[in-house]
Amino acid sequence: MLIGLFVALLVLLFGGAPVLLAIGIAGLLGMFLSPGVVLAIFPQKMFAMLDSFSLLAMPFFILAGELMSRGGISNKMVAFSETVVGHLRGGLGHASVVGSMIFAGVSGSSVADTSAIGSILIPAMKDRGYQPGFAASILAAAGTIGPIIPPSMTMIIYGSMTGTSIGGLFLSGVIPGIIIGIFLMATIYIHSFFPQFPALRVTTGKFDFKKMVKALGQVWSALLAPIIILGGILSGVFTATEAGVVACWYAFIVSFVVYKSLKLRDLPKILVDAAIVTTTVVGIISVAGAFGWLLAYLDFNVIVLALLKSISNDRNVILLVLLGVIFIMGMFIESLAVLIILIPVCMFVTKAYGFDPFHFGLLMTIATQIGAVTPPVAVLLFVATSIAGCKYDETIRYCYPFVAALVAVMLLVAFVPWTATYIPHRFLGP
Repeated sequence: MLIGLFVALLVLLFGGAPVLLAIGIAGLLGMFLSPGVVLAIFPQKMFAMLDSFSLLAMPFFILAGELMSRGGISNKMVAFSETVVGHLRGGLGHASVVGSMIFAGVSGSSVADTSAIGSILIPAMKDRGYQPGFAASILAAAGTIGPIIPPSMTMIIYGSMTGTSIGGLFLSGVIPGIIIGIFLMATIYIHSFFPQFPALRVTTGKFDFKKMVKALGQVWSALLAPIIILGGILSGVFTATEAGVVACWYAFIVSFVVYKSLKLRDLPKILVDAAIVTTTVVGIISVAGAFGWLLAYLDFNVIVLALLKSISNDRNVILLVLLGVIFIMGMFIESLAVLIILIPVCMFVTKAYGFDPFHFGLLMTIATQIGAVTPPVAVLLFVATSIAGCKYDETIRYCYPFVAALVAVMLLVAFVPWTATYIPHRFLGP
């Protein structure tokens, strides 16, 4: 039954069915063929999956990201980033990484990060002689930082499904998010020494402190957003869900009052776009919840744990196997679906081996994001490629060094757990 269930799911996904329909059809088919299961359980489990106060944070953070993006905040973030790192070899590439790190503190989404920063910097890179595929690869890789540096849609879902503190999960991504940025910038810098990348040797000149301070004066209010969000959660002033509401109001005030770049006539379209994104994500979460219940009913968790124990009893080996499965599935299936389907079984296994929930939650987030930038089915590469206006094959040529850098960070975090656990346990206790 389990094999048939996954075969049906993969056939639907590779056949071009939307993720929501693929999971829903496979789940309904599995319930129909399972003895003792009534089909009425499917909608019941769908609604039960969404019955979580923590999940209310998601639509608010999605709306906050839309407000910031449409309010032109990303333009100012990019300008500030270029004043900070534009003097280095590959400066515009570095600016894309720094800009993505800053915007990650607002959006919490890899697709939003790639789209917002990419729409500004990819055309600029092409004008300065960057190969379109290379520029797209940089932005796709940098976009993975979106769900890692807080806030994070992925962590909200993980926390709501596992009962893990969302504030703690947010904190776990701070150090690894910075490390990812450093590794990606190092990869770009190394490319600048190859003769086939002459554009990377063009810089903005010497570092200009006055210019940076001036740019900081224009973007400081946007930079405060993640500080307010995390500070409020950690101080107990508001919960993660309430932080989403605060982020919405702050994004509106900054865009409408401070920068005056957002007009009231823009709000209906922003609200509709945010609602579309939210309903799409919520739909996937609900059907994946019912699908996950079916897997648990069929003892999938127990079977996986027994299989892993037959491979090894070493915690590090088990961790690598789990991350490898998540990464490989993320190469073919939409990362959100992978996350929701595998969270129950992964939590069953990690509890058996005593993994820290913050540590594994962050690793699961990183693994799904690397899958989203690794061919053949790489959502972030498709987004960046469409912005760059080049062929997908051209982008694939350049993406693998950046994928290798991301994998290196994942392994570093896996084997040096304090990079993910130090800050959350420092503030929230053991």
